[in-house]
Amino acid sequence: MSIFDFWREANPDARRALIAASLGWALDAFDIMLFAMVLPELRVAFGMSTTTAGILASLTLVASAAGGIGFGVIADRFGRTRALILSVLVYSIFTAACGLATEIWHLALFRVLLGFGMGGEWASGAALVAETWPANHRGKAMALMQSSWAIGYALAALVTWLLVDSYGWRVVFFVGILPAFFTLWVRRSVKEPEAWTASRLEAPVPLSMIVRGPLGRITLALVLMNACTLFAYWGFNTWVPSYLKAATGDGGVGLSTAASTLLLVAMQVGTWLGYVTFGFISDAIGRKQTYVAYLLVAAALVFAYTSVRVPLVLLVLGPVTAFFATGYFSGFGAVSAELYPTAIRARAQGLTYNIGRIASAAAPWIVGGLAASQGYGAALSIAAAAFLAAAACWYWIPETHPAFSQSRRATD
Repeated sequence: MSIFDFWREANPDARRALIAASLGWALDAFDIMLFAMVLPELRVAFGMSTTTAGILASLTLVASAAGGIGFGVIADRFGRTRALILSVLVYSIFTAACGLATEIWHLALFRVLLGFGMGGEWASGAALVAETWPANHRGKAMALMQSSWAIGYALAALVTWLLVDSYGWRVVFFVGILPAFFTLWVRRSVKEPEAWTASRLEAPVPLSMIVRGPLGRITLALVLMNACTLFAYWGFNTWVPSYLKAATGDGGVGLSTAASTLLLVAMQVGTWLGYVTFGFISDAIGRKQTYVAYLLVAAALVFAYTSVRVPLVLLVLGPVTAFFATGYFSGFGAVSAELYPTAIRARAQGLTYNIGRIASAAAPWIVGGLAASQGYGAALSIAAAAFLAAAACWYWIPETHPAFSQSRRATD
């Protein structure tokens, strides 16, 4: 089945839900990655070491974890669409506020508040998409939603390239207010899922089932697996722009802003393809097998990428590395949605995704510290080990696709 057939089979409400969640996630990526893009300029402006910069990035991730859990509660109680709108407003406003910072603690405060909104977008958006698309197309829908992250990341790189040299890093952050206007369309056009509306009339499902019994063991494995993948992602992607720009004497590649932007945008092409491809493959052969394969290949390619200093080789290797080292994220929303019932789905997704994010929040700080003492190559290669650990966690996670699962889960 082509992507166009899959899209035509969906009803209008499902299409709008997917568009809303995808745009929200793309704009989330755009806002959050602006920090990584202007990090070299911020370090000069505030006299920051790599360790301090890493701590700022880690604070954002801790806040995003709290936001994901908090907005999961909001989404289950008040609706997926309302939670989505609120999360976008929060991260847009405080991204723009970063441009007003005059002290490091100002920047830290605004990044924490930005992170809270960022974490909430995924929890509400993933539940919105999962509940409007049938199981046989859920993987594709979640993949398209997740693929929008690559678009937002690439836009952040392009905006930085266009503005930072001429207007400075503050203007780059001011552009981050634009996603707030997207919420006007969501409020007018996107309905709450029927599954969520119906669940309001049913007997409440105890939240404790997320962490107790057989499902509790699976929840623990999901948290550990996601912590490893997020550690790898943020440890690698927070510092890749700096790695490409840093002087060769400091362990970097020594590229100009224009050249590093080209490499980063090329990587996002690979990321987008990896996201989308994962959804089609996981719908065809199952979530578990696809996930493990991506993680194992990602481990090998990330190690190779961090061992190379030749720009042309990096230009070719980057998209392939990004294909596998980020594409697996498309599967997490489908897996977690298929494990938990509607009444607690957003909270369960927020919990499993964002506790993992708390554990991974140390990644930018650890990698930044190692980059200062051991060089970027050695520091970034830690991501490869994290991918291997994530693959091992799948021993305790069952297949969730209905066509391939051997047992019925607690989903509706």
